[in-house]
Amino acid sequence: MRNEIYRSILVKREQKHKMLAVLLDPDKCKDRHIVSIIAMLKSYPPDFVFVGGSHTILSTNSLIEILQEELSSKIVLFPGDASQFSDKADALLLLSLLSGRNPEYLIGQHVNSAMGIRASGVEVIPTAYILIEGGKTSAVEYMSNTRAIPRDKKDIAVSTAVAGELLGMRLTYLEAGSGAQLPVPTETIQAVRNKLDMPLIVGGGIRTPEAMLSAFEAGADLVVIGNAFESQPQLIPDFAEALKKYNEKEEI
Repeated sequence: MRNEIYRSILVKREQKHKMLAVLLDPDKCKDRHIVSIIAMLKSYPPDFVFVGGSHTILSTNSLIEILQEELSSKIVLFPGDASQFSDKADALLLLSLLSGRNPEYLIGQHVNSAMGIRASGVEVIPTAYILIEGGKTSAVEYMSNTRAIPRDKKDIAVSTAVAGELLGMRLTYLEAGSGAQLPVPTETIQAVRNKLDMPLIVGGGIRTPEAMLSAFEAGADLVVIGNAFESQPQLIPDFAEALKKYNEKEEI
């Protein structure tokens, strides 16, 4: 299988170049709303656009087709379950919900979709998906029937992430959940970063450029912004400019 996108992440990490992904839920991207989002993303393209959600009713195919026609950013699937897979994406984060104990999201959904994914030729990136308490019950917790790791238990988050690395995962994704009141604590990000060799993604509850930069400083390689962009596309330039300045500073 291809590994173009994963290689690009490794290269940027080696260059200490931080990355930004915008997460779009097909159910929230309708009519004029998606037009305004696309207009902003064309002017301020992120490294990646993630597509998916915890409970997506609409097909991801139509949204991906629109995005690929309009944007230069690579489109990466971030599926809540097997039904959200699309062979039109550039890559798939094959998420294993390691923070939970529900076998359906550890391996069950993967078995259901494995043959179709392999036949598609879509780039697959095995990803350790770890939920961190974000101040309220997230949609991911509810739909997966699992519990997030408590915010004050960073040692559990570290052990879970290391277990994922030992299992052969290629990315670790620390997630506070869609619409989280609080982002993943910087102490947790730093503790996990210190024990991992693989790229680290952080998302959930990041609503300001300052919160994004704090995650980068703590050790995140890629930050994912979802609700903030979906509800206020006009924020995209602020995040893009902050990311640009941060990377320029690191190059000096």
